[in-house]
Amino acid sequence: MTLDHIRDEFPILGRRNYLNSCSLGALSHRAEGRLADFVAKWHDLGASAWYEHWWGALGELRGRVEALFGAPSGTVALMPSTSACLAAVSSSLDWSKRNRIVTTELDFPTLLYQWKVRPDAEMVVLESHDGVHIDPQQYADAVDERTLAIATSHVFFTTGAVQDLAAIAEIARRAGAYSLIDGYQGAGQVPIDLPATGVDFHTSGPLKWLCGGPGLAYLYVRDALIPNLKPTITSWFATEDQFLFNPGDFRYHGDARRFELGTPALATVHTALGGQEIVDEVGMARIHAQNVALTERLVERCTAAGFSLRVSDRPELRSAIVLVRHEEPAAAVAHLAGRGIIVDNRPGVVRASPHFYNTLDEVDEFVEALSRASCEH
Repeated sequence: MTLDHIRDEFPILGRRNYLNSCSLGALSHRAEGRLADFVAKWHDLGASAWYEHWWGALGELRGRVEALFGAPSGTVALMPSTSACLAAVSSSLDWSKRNRIVTTELDFPTLLYQWKVRPDAEMVVLESHDGVHIDPQQYADAVDERTLAIATSHVFFTTGAVQDLAAIAEIARRAGAYSLIDGYQGAGQVPIDLPATGVDFHTSGPLKWLCGGPGLAYLYVRDALIPNLKPTITSWFATEDQFLFNPGDFRYHGDARRFELGTPALATVHTALGGQEIVDEVGMARIHAQNVALTERLVERCTAAGFSLRVSDRPELRSAIVLVRHEEPAAAVAHLAGRGIIVDNRPGVVRASPHFYNTLDEVDEFVEALSRASCEH
């Protein structure tokens, strides 16, 4: 697929300069077509579509996500949200001898809230020395025999910095702890081979860089762990032979489906398949290369325009999440939206997040418009 062909798949790109994939990936014709097929089958077949079509769609999506992550078959579960992933994992762990969770101030709040509301959990929240990164040595210094898990992000939503998951997994393993990674900010923009990293758990989903929409999450569990983990938050999707409907005999599914929490959001399953299809066709190596080019152009042009950035000073640790410090970020985002440029704001920053379907010209247009808006104010 050429860049023009890729861009033709996403109607919003013909209407807006869309640089907000970290909030919501663009909707493709492919995803819309999958959704239309779901609706048509619902009209035509009703519930019988489950057996002939929709059940297969669940299996196809699990398989495509496993391939994306280089993961073995049976290691990915379909979940309602990252919060549900964290809760299911938490319920499957033994808290009787270890209860310390090591996390960071740069992580998305969901990752901290999960442990904050547990009265039996002790949290260690690492502070960033530079406001952008967490040094792997900080994890090594924080874990001990009381640590149950290191729970942190692959890509920090606060800075776009990419963490070394293999190093984090090794630090956790040496201490006898688990590694639990929130990968939602990275999946679909940063290539990853999960078995090679050695992480125990990884959550992600189609909302952002995978262009599949809201209402679904993916939970990866390292295959060697699955047989011994028994989540106490469960559903009929988590049991073997679920269509026997036997209320007196619950047996955990043999693979990661033992973590699933009921009927997945089928509409999103279909849009996720459409987005994933495009990601698979383009390939993560090519997507990453384009995103690196866009990110470096954005950093270069913002710096030249006099903006201060909250990003890594090491290009190899940057992702396509670029945060531009601004005194009035909400006003700036509104000003840009009035000119057809869609970005987002977080406290103290304007956030631009280009993706593989964007162009260098769109990045330049954003920087020029943000410069003009800042001068006007």
